[in-house]
Amino acid sequence: MESFFITEKHLDDCVGVFVSAYNAPPWNCHWTIEKANQYLSELITNADFVGFIVYENNNAVGAILGHKKTWWTNQQLVVDELFVSTAFQKSGYGKQLLTLFEDYAIKNQIELLGLMTNKYLPVFDFYERMDYVAADQYVFMFKQLSV
Repeated sequence: MESFFITEKHLDDCVGVFVSAYNAPPWNCHWTIEKANQYLSELITNADFVGFIVYENNNAVGAILGHKKTWWTNQQLVVDELFVSTAFQKSGYGKQLLTLFEDYAIKNQIELLGLMTNKYLPVFDFYERMDYVAADQYVFMFKQLSV
């Protein structure tokens, strides 16, 4: 496995893995290459972006993308996306990507990692195994608009 800090030159590789991962079960999304490119490009060009991509035999297999966030206690590192190609899931790549993120945080004196996920999908159990804790006091809320 080779890992790299993500730059814009890795965008196409990230898009390919992202679309294949999220358009498959259990997510079953309908990402197009164009929308995924736009979405991931917005993350990568953020001034406080942090991300890593992993390759196996020169093929992109997964990536983690996030951003630093200032909080009153210190900086936080927020995971915006973590995805692994369906062919490589359950092979330890997700764990390796989270470890890269955690190592980056420690080296940069960032004391908290945060993420949002769906508690009704298998990925919730993965994050619990990686020692992430569900914070019952926080609720994700949204309002669907008619446009």
